[in-house]
Amino acid sequence: MPRENSFSDSDGRSLTPDLEEASGPPPASPTYATSPASPSRHPPTSPTKHTATTRATGATSRPTAGATMEPIHRFRYTVRKVIAMHRGTNVLSGRGVGAEPGVDPRRASADAQFGSIKQDCVIEVADYSAVRTSFGRMTNREFVNFMNDPAASERESWVKVRWINIGGMSWDVIKAVSIKYDLHPLALEDVFHTRSQTRSKADYYMKHLFLRILCHELDEADEPFATTSPAQGSTLTDLPRSDSPTPFTDNDAEMEMREFGNGSFGDDEKTLQGTKSTRRKGRPLLPTSRSDVSTRPNPRSRLTELATMREDAADASKKRRIDEAAIKVLKSGDRVNVKVSPMFIFLFRDGTVISMHSTPNLELTQPITRRLRQRDTGLRTSADPSLLVQSLLDLIVDKALEVIDSYHVKIKKFEREILLKPKINTVRNLHILSGDLILHKRTLEPIRTVIYGLRRYDVDRAAALIDTTAEGNENVKLAGFMSHKSKIYLADVFDHMEYILTSLEMFAGIGENLINYTFNMASYEMNEVMRRLTLATIIFLPLTLLTGYFGMNFGRMWSVQNNHSDVVFWIIALPVMALVLPIFVAGDIVRMIHYFQKRFLTKQAVKSIKTA
Repeated sequence: MPRENSFSDSDGRSLTPDLEEASGPPPASPTYATSPASPSRHPPTSPTKHTATTRATGATSRPTAGATMEPIHRFRYTVRKVIAMHRGTNVLSGRGVGAEPGVDPRRASADAQFGSIKQDCVIEVADYSAVRTSFGRMTNREFVNFMNDPAASERESWVKVRWINIGGMSWDVIKAVSIKYDLHPLALEDVFHTRSQTRSKADYYMKHLFLRILCHELDEADEPFATTSPAQGSTLTDLPRSDSPTPFTDNDAEMEMREFGNGSFGDDEKTLQGTKSTRRKGRPLLPTSRSDVSTRPNPRSRLTELATMREDAADASKKRRIDEAAIKVLKSGDRVNVKVSPMFIFLFRDGTVISMHSTPNLELTQPITRRLRQRDTGLRTSADPSLLVQSLLDLIVDKALEVIDSYHVKIKKFEREILLKPKINTVRNLHILSGDLILHKRTLEPIRTVIYGLRRYDVDRAAALIDTTAEGNENVKLAGFMSHKSKIYLADVFDHMEYILTSLEMFAGIGENLINYTFNMASYEMNEVMRRLTLATIIFLPLTLLTGYFGMNFGRMWSVQNNHSDVVFWIIALPVMALVLPIFVAGDIVRMIHYFQKRFLTKQAVKSIKTA
């Protein structure tokens, strides 16, 4: 039965089908199969399934039924096409902000939103216990097949801990591991919606503990523009939590609109051009009454609106990148290059640990891997998954310690330059360094909070997930994700974080003091120059006055006509100077007397101690 406020043909069939029917089957993954979709209500006249299957398999054929379709079937195809694009991109009618939180990898919309995030990852799977270890590296396709094969991914009886270390961010890899281990949708959203300056945090879920920690590393690149930036080539989006990344590029969007036009109305390409004045925000995507049939614009205007919105977003992103590039050029110079990138850690109660970081290599975690290969290390002999998480946190803090050491060297260098000879270029470098320290303090302080929470509130937060009032949960044993041994070692990590943060405050204070010292020295030197000029003026002002008097050409001048010499000038000038100079330099004379008195008293005190 057709829905209310929907169109129907002469046979009573709805031309605006339900969303489940209009969305069609979910797009198939390029590496592994998905659950079969339910059959369409009108298979002969629905090209949506054919289109989705063609895209998933990579074929380039396009539907040709548009030219032979009847008008009613062509309209139905058009409606379904628009709905599919609307659900996939989630940007029409301002539906991006305020969308449902979380990323569910089992939904077709997640494939449409995040399917464009692709990267060649390096995945290492390490199974270990106190007596044995097993390591293996995989590519994207190998790992996806490994996750989909229950026999291959099943852990052997001797395995106590399984560590899945993923280097790089790719949707097919994250989708496979999230379905296999049932990662929480909110945790996946935090994985994809993140920035380089996002706060580190710890989230507790029923099945796993989720950590997002910002890793600060020294950037060895020679380019000064890599400072305090996320990893190069990162595919993560910087959109808000409730917004979704656009899955298509500009060329793909234009191709989609051309395909839509060729399959439905066949208009020319001029209708694809859009301006801001043609937007009609707030209008529903489909007609809601029969009056909308005659007054509603061409459905392709919605695609024009989509293209315009994408162009505006691209312009804003371009302007932001231009500003960032300009600031990086202006800040280039003698500074510490630091690369900030997030690491995501999942800890399960069955001994599984999953770590992800955006760099497509495993160089960051190589020290942990080497410790696992040795039999006598505490990490290996304990076979404790929470201790592995502690080791990863300790590794991140050790990387931050290297950054702090570099800043220590740099601040000592600037201090030596300022004390030797203050220069405005050194002040500029100190100003940039102080700004970097403020940013690093903002990103490093949450790590201390996370470590403290894991030590102090682990059991309490894990207990909050269990409803003890529900039937069957009265006698549930409350246990956290972190073991007692890992909490002991986390205390050492917490001490290192305290040292890092106090060092940041100290360096920021030293930098500010050096800047103030530079300007105070410049002001002092200026005062000394003015003091010398004033003293010279005081000395020569009476002489200048008398010289001007004796240099006048009067007709009758007694000091000249009575055969007097220049002795008369000095007879008058010396008494005047003896009177004027003490008046102007009296303060300096008093300070000099006090200085000599204090110096004499000091020498007397030192002499009395030596002779005692």
